[in-house]
Amino acid sequence: MLSCGIFTRLREVSQDTSILAFLAYLKEEKRFSPLTLKAYAFNLLELEIFIKKSFGNYVQGHQVVWKDLPSLVLRSYLSSLFSRLKARSLARRVGSLRSFYNYLSRQGLVDQNIAREIPYPKTPQDLPRYLEIEEAAYLLDKPLEESFEAKRDRAMWELFYSSGLRASELVALTFSQVDLKEALLRVKGKGSKERLVPIGTKAVEAIKDYLTFRSQVPIQPGYENFIFLGKRGRRIHASVLARQLKKDLVQAGLAAKVTPHGLRHSFATHLLQSGADLRGIQELLGHASLSTTQRYTHISLDKLKSAYDKAHPRAKSE
Repeated sequence: MLSCGIFTRLREVSQDTSILAFLAYLKEEKRFSPLTLKAYAFNLLELEIFIKKSFGNYVQGHQVVWKDLPSLVLRSYLSSLFSRLKARSLARRVGSLRSFYNYLSRQGLVDQNIAREIPYPKTPQDLPRYLEIEEAAYLLDKPLEESFEAKRDRAMWELFYSSGLRASELVALTFSQVDLKEALLRVKGKGSKERLVPIGTKAVEAIKDYLTFRSQVPIQPGYENFIFLGKRGRRIHASVLARQLKKDLVQAGLAAKVTPHGLRHSFATHLLQSGADLRGIQELLGHASLSTTQRYTHISLDKLKSAYDKAHPRAKSE
C-alpha cells in the first residue's frame, strides 16, 4: 500500500480498500509521479468523505459500496464543488473519477462505468504567457554577474528555452542524463517515460559556464549528482525557479509575467512559428497525445491572421 505521507494534507486517511488499491496501481504499475498521485489521492478521498457524510446508505463499515453507487451521487459531489472551483479543477475531478471507475470496471468491482455519464466541463484553452522571440533575447542576453546564482539561473533559462523541459524535469536533472559533448539530454518525464532532447549551443555554453561556479557551493551528501543546486548545496526547489525568473525578467526590463513553464511554452511556440513539425514538437515536449501539442497552433494562427489583415490588400473593407 501507499505510505501515509501522500495523505498528509487531507482531513482523514482513506480506509476504503478500492481507493487504496487504485492508488497503489497508479504508483506501482502506471508509475505516476508523486505530485500526480497526490492529486488523485486528494480527489478520491474528497469524494469518499462526501459520500460518507451525505450518502451514508452506500457505505458498509469503512467501505463505499461502489457497485451500488448511482451516477446521481457523483453528480452531487461535483455540484458541491461548483461554486468554489474553476472549470479546470472540476475537469481534473472528472478525470480522476473516470480513471478510478475504469480501474473498478477492469477489476470486476462495478457492473458499469457510471463515471462515463459525467461530462467534462468546458475549459478555456488559454496557454501560459510566453515570451516573444525578442523578449527571450532580452532575457538571455542581458549582462551577467560573475556569481554562482547568476550563472546557474542563466543556464536554467537557456536550458528551458533550448529544450522545452518541464520544471520538474529540470530540477531533477543529473549529470548522468546530460551529454554536453553530443549536446543531448536523456529526460525522464511523466510516467517515467524517457526521451532524448537536443541542447542548443548557447545552452551548452551556459551550462559549462555555470559548472565552473558550481564548486563554490558546499554540496550536501546525496546531492552530488544533481546539476542545479540551491545556495545550501541541495537540489534546487521548483519554487526558487519562479522567484529567480521574476527577478531576471524585471532586470531585463520585461513586464511579461512569465513562469518557468512559460519558457517551455516559448520554446514550443517559437519552434512552431519557425515551421517545425508539430509531431516533432510533441516528441521534444514529451506529450503523450498530439492534441496536447496542438494547443499551440492557435497562437500561430492568430499571428497569421494578423499578418494577413495587415498585408493583404483585400483583407478588410475600407
